[in-house]
Amino acid sequence: MKFTALSFGFALTLAFGPSLAFLAASPDAGEWKAPGEGDDRGPCPMLNTLANHGYLPRNGRGITKDLAVKVLDEILNWDVSVVSDLYDFAQPTNPAPNATTINLKELTTHNILEHDASLSRQDSEFGPADIFNEQIWNETIAYFTSDTIDVEMATKARTARTTAAAATNAHFTFPQLGANFQYGETAAYQFVYGNWNLGAENIKERILTPRKYIEYFFSTFA
Repeated sequence: MKFTALSFGFALTLAFGPSLAFLAASPDAGEWKAPGEGDDRGPCPMLNTLANHGYLPRNGRGITKDLAVKVLDEILNWDVSVVSDLYDFAQPTNPAPNATTINLKELTTHNILEHDASLSRQDSEFGPADIFNEQIWNETIAYFTSDTIDVEMATKARTARTTAAAATNAHFTFPQLGANFQYGETAAYQFVYGNWNLGAENIKERILTPRKYIEYFFSTFA
């Protein structure tokens, strides 16, 4: 099983040093820069963060499969086959004929990677689904009731967000692919920032994620 628990320093800078420079889309990779005018960003906080730090193209466009696989493998330690499959799902969002790349903005295409009931974005029914929404995020973190997010809190937050979206969005959809990404969204932040103890007797304590990491990541970088 391939996973990693990264330090808060990663959350702040994603600075892994020159040994990973060959992977980066920008020569100044590791330095956070806000998106410039005309730069693309999408509904996925992690991909946005990688672009903000120059590991993916800072303009958010023309991301090749090879680059996406290498960056998510080497920077986040994600399984290559998982990243490859995710890219294949995303690639059709690029409307250009015979396109072989993806652009972050086009990932907002509904019910491919972008989905209803995001933990930090509003449903596309109500407006742009690629922008951090403080009200939605506050509803999510209300379930994080201590300094450490355990599996039960994460599950309750995920379930509550889905329930709220279904109750308020007249066109709420929950296709299998969207459901996979909904729960994948929760798994991803635990996967990257959590402290894993799979041998813990209490299942709630098998993944413990510092709340401050998650709040900072979602509200600042994404």
